[in-house]
Amino acid sequence: MEIRPYGDTLNDGAVQLSFTLPVSATPEAQEAAKQLVAAMGFQGVSVVSMSDLGKGFSFFVVYARTPAAIDFSAISVPKVSATQMSFYEINDYIKEKIGRKIVVVGACTGTDAHTVGLDAIMNMKGYAGEYGLERYPQIEAYNLGSQVPNETLVAKAIELDADCILVSQVVTQKDVHIPNLTQLVEYLEAEGLRDRIVLVVGGPRISHELAIELGYDAGFGPGTLPPQVATFISQEMFKRGL
Repeated sequence: MEIRPYGDTLNDGAVQLSFTLPVSATPEAQEAAKQLVAAMGFQGVSVVSMSDLGKGFSFFVVYARTPAAIDFSAISVPKVSATQMSFYEINDYIKEKIGRKIVVVGACTGTDAHTVGLDAIMNMKGYAGEYGLERYPQIEAYNLGSQVPNETLVAKAIELDADCILVSQVVTQKDVHIPNLTQLVEYLEAEGLRDRIVLVVGGPRISHELAIELGYDAGFGPGTLPPQVATFISQEMFKRGL
């Protein structure tokens, strides 16, 4: 089953692109934007908006069409493997399968100061009508906040005898999250803790596939709700006999 982008009619290949060029907003800059998109292989290119971003920079919105198509039926994406449970089902599951409260330590690590995603999962008030992990009777949740060095996070996990470490990464310019997340795995391995801790990462540019590549047990992207994370943690602990 081949598919391509859809605009006015099915599979017409219509797309919208936006980008910044390091030149002032002039007719020449507009033409440069048009030629650039055409050079990418797009057809029917139209610059519909050009905005001045200040001296030497301009922002463009461009409409175009692509002749490219992909075989949707051939796509396979790694997904978090867990049978979704509700707030009450998760607590019952932990009580019956684990037999004790589980300890989860969460933080925004490195230079990341954005706690919105972490708070949505961890804080008692939760997100989108779902309680955060702090509200779960069978979970002891510790939210360490933002800009937590990896070594501090590992030390706290050791102090609390944590079952799970939950990392949030929002600021990922120039892929700074890659070495930061890799460093955390290395610290856990150096302490001999990696095999006995469920390691989870979340953020707007995080996928489950990326998380697995970096040595994590699961990765959650935008729109993730607390029960999804709690479900995975509890089922992963039981599966591994933690």
